[in-house]
Amino acid sequence: MQINSTTATLFNSDFIEPVTIVWYNEAMTRINKLKNQATKLRDRGYSYNMISASIGISKSTLSDWFRDRKFTPNIEVLDRIYRGPMKSAEKSHNRKVQETKELLEAGAKEIGKLSNRDLWLLGLGIYIGEGTKNNDIIRVINADPAVIRLSIRWFKEIIGLPDDNFAIRLHLYPDNNINESIKFWKKETGLSDKNFQKVQIDRRENKKIYKRKKLPFGTAHVTIKANGNIAFGVKLFRRIKGWIYGVLSQ
Repeated sequence: MQINSTTATLFNSDFIEPVTIVWYNEAMTRINKLKNQATKLRDRGYSYNMISASIGISKSTLSDWFRDRKFTPNIEVLDRIYRGPMKSAEKSHNRKVQETKELLEAGAKEIGKLSNRDLWLLGLGIYIGEGTKNNDIIRVINADPAVIRLSIRWFKEIIGLPDDNFAIRLHLYPDNNINESIKFWKKETGLSDKNFQKVQIDRRENKKIYKRKKLPFGTAHVTIKANGNIAFGVKLFRRIKGWIYGVLSQ
């Protein structure tokens, strides 16, 4: 096979070699310069992530270069290591808070405005869970002010009880402030001093401490008094029992 003069020139080592050497030298110069920069940063205690972001060398290359080199992280790196999980936890917490807020708003929107029948059945549901069901005593006990408020609303709007028929006794623990607790429940219930009875303090030694501190204003016991009106006494108790039977027997 005969090779023409142009082809022979292209394959001549005297033609190719100088170009290759120049390119190789320039590349090695750049690499050595970057490696020197990376070495200085590494010796100053910077992580592979930070060095890579600074000079554009991949972390795998940095690992090859410094695998056997002693490394002591600097304050900035240690701070990132410490703050990293905290930032991640904070983001997770914020997402959870936002998601909870959106779900609460969506749930409230789904409920809409309560009708009288809604209130009747909802109040009855609370009484089934939190009310007394024996000894002809009408009483709701709870530490959640929202539950107590709705129960009082139920007694007033559905049954027609006036304020005088409500008696509230607070069940407190030694660490509760009596005056602050009474003030709190007066505000939450909208009732006056005459509706509040003597406070009961639970001083039992075997009562768990965590339960005490969990209830800063104690528990409210809302009792209905007949005040001489049998319709608001034993008859009302049996009427409520009938409602409960009507619901639970279905």
